[in-house]
Amino acid sequence: MDLPNPTVESQREADFRSASKRICVIGAGASGLAALKVIADTPQYKAGLWQPVAFEAREALGGVWLPGPPTKDPPDTPMYDSLTTNLPHPVMAYTSFPFPPSTPLYLPAADVLKYLGSYAAHFDIEKHICLGTSVELADWDSLVSQWHVRTRTTGSDRQDVVTTTDFDLVIVANGHYRVPYFPSTPGLAAWRDAGKLMHAAWYRHAEYKGDTVLVVGRGPSGIDIADEMKAVSKTIIQSAPDTKPSQSEDGSLKSRGRITEFLDVQKGCVRFEDGTSESDIDFCILATGYEHSQPYLSSSILRTSLPPPVPPLPKQLYNSKFHIFPLAKQIFPLVPSIPPSSLAFIALSYRVAPFLLAELQMRVVVKVFEDPTILDPAREAVDIISRYEELRALVGDNEQLIARLWHRLEEQAQFDYEDELLAFMAERFSDSEEKVPRWLRELYPQKLTIRAEWQDIVKRGEADVWVKGVGEAGGAAGMAQWVDLMRKLIERSEQRHSEVTVDTAKMNRL
Repeated sequence: MDLPNPTVESQREADFRSASKRICVIGAGASGLAALKVIADTPQYKAGLWQPVAFEAREALGGVWLPGPPTKDPPDTPMYDSLTTNLPHPVMAYTSFPFPPSTPLYLPAADVLKYLGSYAAHFDIEKHICLGTSVELADWDSLVSQWHVRTRTTGSDRQDVVTTTDFDLVIVANGHYRVPYFPSTPGLAAWRDAGKLMHAAWYRHAEYKGDTVLVVGRGPSGIDIADEMKAVSKTIIQSAPDTKPSQSEDGSLKSRGRITEFLDVQKGCVRFEDGTSESDIDFCILATGYEHSQPYLSSSILRTSLPPPVPPLPKQLYNSKFHIFPLAKQIFPLVPSIPPSSLAFIALSYRVAPFLLAELQMRVVVKVFEDPTILDPAREAVDIISRYEELRALVGDNEQLIARLWHRLEEQAQFDYEDELLAFMAERFSDSEEKVPRWLRELYPQKLTIRAEWQDIVKRGEADVWVKGVGEAGGAAGMAQWVDLMRKLIERSEQRHSEVTVDTAKMNRL
């Protein structure tokens, strides 16, 4: 067996690290900005060797946080007028850039957009963003080991505004909250054709759609939309899988399970998974999520369909609409046709704190871009197959459900994944290993409690008093102040519920 020559390998490594590289970032939302910031931190960028450019199709940075009218198909953003964050900002923020002191714990979308602008300005990365520029095609040329990226001025049909540029590296950061997912439920298309159904991507605020409105989905947007529509409708029916049928005392809010069929559109009938049905529904809003979409990647690189069962790993990269597969560390393509170190997908995961995750994934990306040899394809293949087998043991041979769960990292799973990324970097680049802060693991499961208490404080007009001066210590001390505040909110909740329990017990004894 021929062993590698350490001197030769060291020289190759040095040559790669010192080589000039052009880096294409697709998207200038939260993930694209994180990509630019982390690239700008590298010694290669500071030496003028790495030259990044981010292409953003819209007129300003911000991605989904940049508001827009629901006039396109699909709209540029699904953001509705009343949207506020569903995570406290110390949990949500980029690790490198906390929100200002005394900031309310939960924020309207406009404040998040302002935060993203401040992040870009603080790290001086705006100069690398080409606004109003859409990526039409990104194709890998194996003969020259470069990407040919074709861009066009957004909205223009003129050929003279089309440009093709060669890049060494491409980072996919266009997000996954634009193209709406319409379930294949029988009868749904007829409701849509009749104008009695729309996806939440087009929702902006409550409008009268009839006395009885059906909301499908119970994620954050589904909950918000159902709550808002109660103000303009007599009855709201909310459908979500595995939900036990129930209704409020006055019948104005009904909870139902998964819909198995949309029946007569004129009669407004639907059937649920337990066999029951509802009729006289005037309108339906689907809060059923979004599809992964990278239409600029050529079909020779990314095939749009479910991948075949595993093992073995497919030799082609797939977009199932629910996941991108197979990716090493949920970031790098693990297929023969593309070097893993030439392409990266960031922030594909959902039900996570995405800003923090995007920065961390990008720290891994720049290390792999710098030295491709640190990624072990055989080890990564084993990890992918192991995850596949874990999910198959959980849900059986349902390939679509496995795909749906692939990028889902709920609760502690996201922090386990982040610790794995930190361990990967520590193993190769440092003697000490970082860990996700303990307070994140402690407080993240309490996010609903924290939010409920904050909403009560806002209603009482006490919010400004609670946050006044919090975070002013700066750095780790400032974060400790925010952590202490969130713990106090949890204590407040426990105390309030304890008082209610005591009062109830007293009433029962009377």
